[in-house]
Amino acid sequence: MLLRIALRLSRNFATAEDLVQEAMLRAWRSFHQFQPGTNIKAWLVKILLNQWSTSLKSSEKDRLSVELNEEIAAPVEWSRGPHLETVDIMRAIDLLLPEYRVVLLLTVIEGFTCKESAEMLSVPIGTVMSRLSRARDQVKKYLNSCANSSSKRANLIV
Repeated sequence: MLLRIALRLSRNFATAEDLVQEAMLRAWRSFHQFQPGTNIKAWLVKILLNQWSTSLKSSEKDRLSVELNEEIAAPVEWSRGPHLETVDIMRAIDLLLPEYRVVLLLTVIEGFTCKESAEMLSVPIGTVMSRLSRARDQVKKYLNSCANSSSKRANLIV
């Protein structure tokens, strides 16, 4: 689970492995602070998110975020199929701003509640709900643009 989250956040396998390794090291060193009976997955994810945040601050390259726009988010040009739809969804998620992407990953993909996500991110629950709504809207917008361009190409072929 941690590697999957780190990979989606960093978009680089080696960086994701480093993030998980550092997070696990921090968890090991801080295990005395873990409160038995609480959600250990949420605790580990919070450590991972803190590590990711720290690495973003120290790296100028990672601070650059890509906003969803039509020029950058060009749809795949091949015929549509189940695999390409998955690629489109993954691309749409990758194009989200980091603060939207992390909320979408935690709530939709990892199954944490908005309340748990808010605690992990140290933001109000309303902020999580707002970011989740915006993330879903942007993903829908991107997928609709992919579907529209696919149907236009299909009409040209017929």
